Amino acid sequence: MTDIVLCAAFDSGNIEVLEIDGTRARLAIRKDRQSDFFQWFHFRVSGAGGRALELRLTGLREAAYPGGWPGYRAAVSEDRRFWGRADSDYDEAVDGGTLTIRYRPAGDLAWFAYFAPYSIERHHDLVARAAAAPGVRHRCLGLSLDGQPIDCLELGDGPTQVWLQARQHPGESMAEWWMEGALAKLTDPADPQARVLRRLCRFHVVPNANPDGSRRGHLRTNAAGVNLNREWDNPTAARSPEVVAIRAAMDASGVDFAMDVHGDEAIAAVFLAGFEGIPDLRPGQLDGYRRYRAILARRTPDFQTARGYPVSAPGRGNLGMATNQIAQRYGGVAMTLEMPFKDNDDLPCAAQGWSPERSMAMGRACLDALAEWLEGREA
Repeated sequence: MTDIVLCAAFDSGNIEVLEIDGTRARLAIRKDRQSDFFQWFHFRVSGAGGRALELRLTGLREAAYPGGWPGYRAAVSEDRRFWGRADSDYDEAVDGGTLTIRYRPAGDLAWFAYFAPYSIERHHDLVARAAAAPGVRHRCLGLSLDGQPIDCLELGDGPTQVWLQARQHPGESMAEWWMEGALAKLTDPADPQARVLRRLCRFHVVPNANPDGSRRGHLRTNAAGVNLNREWDNPTAARSPEVVAIRAAMDASGVDFAMDVHGDEAIAAVFLAGFEGIPDLRPGQLDGYRRYRAILARRTPDFQTARGYPVSAPGRGNLGMATNQIAQRYGGVAMTLEMPFKDNDDLPCAAQGWSPERSMAMGRACLDALAEWLEGREA
């Protein structure tokens, strides 16, 4: 029987082949460079020929978030456009923790990933398309350690300064799918909510804050192995030029509202995290966050408030994290949006789990909620 062939030598690829026997493979996930973080995988299988594949990812008890494996199903695509889910089972006791993926492709090729990838090439297509829309200005805020641009798209004529950023953690690719949905809405001349938003706000949109980690196939860090979402209190050009560039631009504009878009490995739901623990809360600052959260929960059933992260005690918020630093530094309303790698257990989808399509829809819903939030603030 001919052995299958596995490859990860492409944008965001990540896998180590330990053993192949026919249509069965034993695999491991490569760690982020100069880091112990690992969880993201993305690879191609060829020579499948419609045969049943059994792919075993091993050593997963030592992954960044071992709680993310139970109940998880791997993303799979045969055309790299539609991403479904493959049958997957996790056994903590086997080979250091093993996720076994079983799938029978219709043809010779199949791609597998921790979540549907968002490539650097698609990122450039997104930026080019948005930058060509009427009223949009593109700025390169700076360069990453690998020399990639930190792209920022600006639009709107209003006084409220709104910052949206995604993929500080590069393996959280659902965040840039969110950005694709959000930018499509914001640049749609026929969308009435977008018209309101462009009248009330000046938007600053960073679709990918960590292009180096994205291209390298990292889960959580940049080219230097640095977690950017712990650098916001004291970023440096040597470790985190991405944060240096974004924070300098925020200093120049100020920030009234900010959303930092992420994905969560373990919690099968969409939720927000706020800034309750910052040392210098302004009067009404938390009220604005709570009102936005309530509006979003009312506007889309894909969002909920029952599950999420523990709230930091007063004065104990980590100012190295973007949401806390932004709320502390500028006195506006900031938040972290988390979407699942698994599924939304409140509205499960057997075919796709949480998907690119639902991530894009969440981007549009978050902007609809922002329009209502802003109009309520003006009333």
